[in-house]
Amino acid sequence: MNKVLTKKDVNNAGLRWMVMPMSSFCYEVQFGQAVVYALSPALRKLYPNDEDYLAAINNHFKYFNTQPYMCQIVLGAALGMEEQLGREGAETIQEFKTGVMGPLAGIGDTLFWVVIPTIWASIASPMALEGNMTGLVLWSLFGVALTLFRLKFFEWGYELGTKLVTSLKSTLQVLTDACSILGLTVVGALIPSVISVKIPMIIEFATGTSLSVQEQLDKIMPCMIPVILTVICYKLLGKKKVTMTKLVFIVLIVSIIGSSLGLLG
Repeated sequence: MNKVLTKKDVNNAGLRWMVMPMSSFCYEVQFGQAVVYALSPALRKLYPNDEDYLAAINNHFKYFNTQPYMCQIVLGAALGMEEQLGREGAETIQEFKTGVMGPLAGIGDTLFWVVIPTIWASIASPMALEGNMTGLVLWSLFGVALTLFRLKFFEWGYELGTKLVTSLKSTLQVLTDACSILGLTVVGALIPSVISVKIPMIIEFATGTSLSVQEQLDKIMPCMIPVILTVICYKLLGKKKVTMTKLVFIVLIVSIIGSSLGLLG
């Protein structure tokens, strides 16, 4: 197959997608407008004829929604199919996009919204909390690396087409499961290192001895209070009327009252 699009055209489409999805999100077509914006210059080069170009645009201006980073792969593959199949492949291209957006959303949400940022933040955040500039540098490098990888995702999708989400589907699922387990382990380790809640109460006895409540709790289970607080917050977020914003205010109010009464420190 003779290539019409250059690497510059493909990278341009990837860049246009990266700056647009959340800016043009709507409930009617979700990311449909961003898809058209990203692919339109490349589609114009593939279809010099106005009627063919408009038909291609209208074919992509439909409901489409998946994790934005994984969209890079889907749209790259769709662009490669446009170049390979032409207007005769319009239905195939649309079916491909619709078929993979659900599975890839689950993989993308797990990897890019939860696991990878959590693991990286667990390395950078403690340094930043201690005033170490390395934490800021590491987090900034993470953002740069993620941007470069997203561009590469689009290029991979374009070069490999449907093979990336068909032949490698089982491999991607195994990778996702492994990363989920690693992410849960990291989150568990973050609780005692990031959440600092103590009970400063000291019980004085008539015999002249004293008992530190926190020391006794630590003997039962180290960092018991942070773990209990995490579980309570997790359970509250499962309630319909409790949002993240409300939970933040609840934690602030309880912290202020508890500190004022000498119950929390």
